[in-house]
Amino acid sequence: MQAILLSSEEVAKRAYQIYEGGIRQKVEIEENIGKMVIINIETGDYEVDETGLQAAQSLQAKHPYARLFGIRIGYNVAASFGGVMERVSSDFRYCD
Repeated sequence: MQAILLSSEEVAKRAYQIYEGGIRQKVEIEENIGKMVIINIETGDYEVDETGLQAAQSLQAKHPYARLFGIRIGYNVAASFGGVMERVSSDFRYCD
């Protein structure tokens, strides 16, 4: 299978479109807030876990060359280095 060449911005844009298109309503529940959802941007498959590592490994096992993108559920960043992660409101939308 030939790899699709996408910029990191295009990967993020596709991931947020998929997330907002149906995944968010399924995963953004209280017990998942703060967990990672990993999305295969080519198939729309996704998995949720605490750190995203197991989810990414599982998705990669199904499609070894998949382009994956992680989103921290309920937050606008996946990680913070020395800063503070703030919860986003339920009407958060990705902006181009």
